[in-house]
Amino acid sequence: QVQLVESGGGLVQAGGSLRLSCAASGRTFSHGALGWFRQAPGKEREFVAAISWSGGSTAYADSVKGRFIISRDNAKNTVYLQMNSLKPEDTAVYSCAATISSNLYDTPRTGPGYDYWGQGTQVTVSS
Repeated sequence: QVQLVESGGGLVQAGGSLRLSCAASGRTFSHGALGWFRQAPGKEREFVAAISWSGGSTAYADSVKGRFIISRDNAKNTVYLQMNSLKPEDTAVYSCAATISSNLYDTPRTGPGYDYWGQGTQVTVSS
């Protein structure tokens, strides 16, 4: 059974940092893109960041560009999201997503581009 399990969420003050992790089990995603999405209360899910299976290409939402960094460790089947200079508007449930296979530099920005999803981890940024 395939599972994506996020960790690292929590409560942080504005300006602080958090590092999210998403560990995959049940199969390898070393040849698929990985991504992070978030959903705030009363809002639709939105794209945050994605990384190609090679790690050679990344994509970010404009709202997080320059503050968040996505990375992956294929040996550990894990994707990370380093979040710096956090703002109250970053408060949301953050979920990771994975594709089984993708082209070398693909970085999907929409939900249908992914095959598996984690349950999410809450990130709350206080002002």
